[in-house]
Amino acid sequence: MNVLVSGGCGQVGSHVIELLLARGDGVLAVDNFATGRREHLAQHPALRVVEGSIADPILVQRLFDEFRPAVVVHTAASYKDPDDWHSDALTNVVGSVNMIRAAKDYGADRFIYFQTALCYGTRPQQQPVRLDHPKNPANSSYAISKTAAEDYLEISGLDYVTFRLANVIGPRNISGPLPIFFQRLSEAKKCFVTPARRDFVYVGDLARTVLAAAGGRGRGTYHFSTGSDIAIRELYDAVVNALALNEYPEPELRPLAPDDAPAILLDPTRTFEDFGAIEFTPLAETVARAVAYYREWGVHGGYTHLRHQR
Repeated sequence: MNVLVSGGCGQVGSHVIELLLARGDGVLAVDNFATGRREHLAQHPALRVVEGSIADPILVQRLFDEFRPAVVVHTAASYKDPDDWHSDALTNVVGSVNMIRAAKDYGADRFIYFQTALCYGTRPQQQPVRLDHPKNPANSSYAISKTAAEDYLEISGLDYVTFRLANVIGPRNISGPLPIFFQRLSEAKKCFVTPARRDFVYVGDLARTVLAAAGGRGRGTYHFSTGSDIAIRELYDAVVNALALNEYPEPELRPLAPDDAPAILLDPTRTFEDFGAIEFTPLAETVARAVAYYREWGVHGGYTHLRHQR
């Protein structure tokens, strides 16, 4: 079938596309390359890559009209600068609305969306957070804009799947602590860690689940999470081990920043019920694959939604 993937050269989009192509689907990827990289996708006869912004309604309508996708996988998102509200609103809200409207207008069978766990706020009322937890995204421009788009999708009438995500890491990861730890440790610079805890999931595991959703599995909202979390210090140690450093570089211990979350652990019960048991890749293997990618391609990004840890 034909699948349109926004943000196709980003971390999640490119991994999903590789699996779609491997099973014989036709894929149209659109990316403005604000964070995506063209080298993430090898040339393939069933793949077309278009450079452009989903905030351009004329472009979006033209792509849907030409390609007529059965499934839309909407991974494109703005998150580079926590103070750039305009870009976040333009891509995450206006761009998403353009994609949702075009999917309706051109009869797409399914729309797959990706939401941040920050939609529940930085101090959620439940641990682990259940799907009935109220949305409370007024903690960052990223969370506000991603949640607004999810709200539009929920009222659209489309057949959709939303994955509210734990921290997705692995090769092509350009945001959060993993690329920052690698870059600084590679340059023999000191790192810092906080008491925060996170659930880290391998991007390839998410991509396989997205493929099942593209094939008709599931409906509505899901948490993509292992159901357990670890300290940021454990992620740091995994990067140190993957780099095989001769001596252990002791990190600086810092308190949580005012805009950081101590822990956001998502309850994946419904995901396991509808998608079956997910064999999650161990953290050490996930980090080793990311480190191998950084050694070959370098680190680009290290972005964070946190204003106080820039």
